[in-house]
Amino acid sequence: MNLTVLGAGAWGTALAVSVCAHHPTRLWARDSAQVAQLQATRRNAAYLPGVALPTALQLGADLDAALAHARGGLVIIATPMAALEGMLRRIGSGAFGVLWLCKGFEPGSGRLGHELARAVAPDLRSGVISGPSFAIEVARGQPTALVAASFDAALCVEAVQALHSDSLRVYTSDDPIGVEVGGAVKNVLAIATGIADAMQPAGVQGHLPATAAASEGLGLNARAALITRGLAEMTRLGVALGARAETFMGLSGLGDLVLTATGDLSRNRKVGLLLAQGLSLDSILQKLGHVAEGVYCAETVTRLAHDHGVAMPIADMVSAVIHRRIAARDAVGSLMRRDSRSEGL
Repeated sequence: MNLTVLGAGAWGTALAVSVCAHHPTRLWARDSAQVAQLQATRRNAAYLPGVALPTALQLGADLDAALAHARGGLVIIATPMAALEGMLRRIGSGAFGVLWLCKGFEPGSGRLGHELARAVAPDLRSGVISGPSFAIEVARGQPTALVAASFDAALCVEAVQALHSDSLRVYTSDDPIGVEVGGAVKNVLAIATGIADAMQPAGVQGHLPATAAASEGLGLNARAALITRGLAEMTRLGVALGARAETFMGLSGLGDLVLTATGDLSRNRKVGLLLAQGLSLDSILQKLGHVAEGVYCAETVTRLAHDHGVAMPIADMVSAVIHRRIAARDAVGSLMRRDSRSEGL
């Protein structure tokens, strides 16, 4: 099966490296200078340092050639969420299935990936790949489990045939709404956990480094509470948007939330760590150098929750801290002072 990966960032490069041993694979980047550097060095030093690009992996900046390569196979879109609609429009309809890796809501419109595809490329066979996955570990061949979700059952089967290997286990789902909501909301909740992990209890002076363990911040109890109640918030919103509740107990819900909220490689968690130290959002994003989708979709999550009458107090506080409507410590206090209620969703 021929595969084309559109987007030579960390995740696109990692997946291309993973699958090129089993299928003819082409990695496309829009910048011809970047492609020339990748070809010359067989490294993606900017996004995936330390990983060699196999000689079997084809590289190119010609989009038409990249799409032609995938004819009869799969195109995997590995752009940021903000670029997904434009890429779907450029693809149009083709003799291949399309799966995207980006997680989040489209800035401005608040649409999920399946909604974008339905609006701009309704004849395209499309779906999403998600789950707990740091790109560097996938590239290294460390064990990873993902989920391919689509309303098209045959496309899910093709995704398994294309991606499943000794190091990459791929499950299928017919609930792309739930899978996409999980992939989007977990980023916002990871920011909340990072804030808690870096914030010292009241009365303790000074700041903790960005690598602080949870036991040095508000504690492991606080981290567990945020993850658990965050999962409840995620599920409430997902169900309101048409997802099934059980999807959020799977890889794209609980699995991805735990990884992103606790893993030191998580960009969204790092945003929270730095927000708790008082850094401005602009300086944080400059320091990261890569996209942290939770920053961009926090406001969308809270707006959708409000529109659907869904209570999401943790997400509300994250959005307020990001946009400096409230200090991080005051946000924690506000959450702790909320009235007690039944633990159910």
